[in-house]
Amino acid sequence: MFTRKQTKLAPAPTVVRTTIQENNMNPKSQRFALASVVALALAWSPGTASAHCDTLNGPVVTAARVALQKGDVTPVLRWVKTADEAEIRRAFEQTLVVRKGGPQAQELADRYFFETLVRVHRQGEGAPYTGLKAGTDVDPAVAAADKAIENGSIERATQLVTGDIAAGIRRRFTRVVEARKHADESVVAGREFVEAYVEYVHYVENLHLIATGKTPGDMEGAQAAGAGGHSHK
Repeated sequence: MFTRKQTKLAPAPTVVRTTIQENNMNPKSQRFALASVVALALAWSPGTASAHCDTLNGPVVTAARVALQKGDVTPVLRWVKTADEAEIRRAFEQTLVVRKGGPQAQELADRYFFETLVRVHRQGEGAPYTGLKAGTDVDPAVAAADKAIENGSIERATQLVTGDIAAGIRRRFTRVVEARKHADESVVAGREFVEAYVEYVHYVENLHLIATGKTPGDMEGAQAAGAGGHSHK
């Protein structure tokens, strides 16, 4: 249940482009740098992603509320690893006891259990626990993905994501087409075209790699078998 809200595909070509310009990389090094960026995108870990499961209205806390209401820990056990089950069972039993102390005690006990459960859940996924969030800043795509499960239809989420992707491609395409018209007017204009071209092509390339589950090795193999590079003439 993670979203890569903190990282977008667009900056990746910029990082590579700056590195190439500053270090005067040869073509082989350029391909390695690009492959490294794609590898980072493909291997983006829960520890660096913006979490949805640590929000008060997320699925983990929602399951915790159900468990406390029923007095049965079972609904939350799916959210933790087997090795962590004993800790959650203990926390749950302690919470049930403290909840009997009145409304204020119940509120504090519930909060304790929510925090314990989310912390252990995040720990099991190799991600840090930074406290419970209000859940007001959840990425729209994540909200749509959750809603799709409830509604039994993925159409809204698909439209949202593909719409943003298409808009990103069109924006970069428009820029490179306009820059190409003036590419021969001066060296500066030519460089502006190349910059726009690199960002456009690698944006599309990275999106396709992620969508198809390919690896940087697949990308380099395809380049070696083909022309060995992009043609932007």
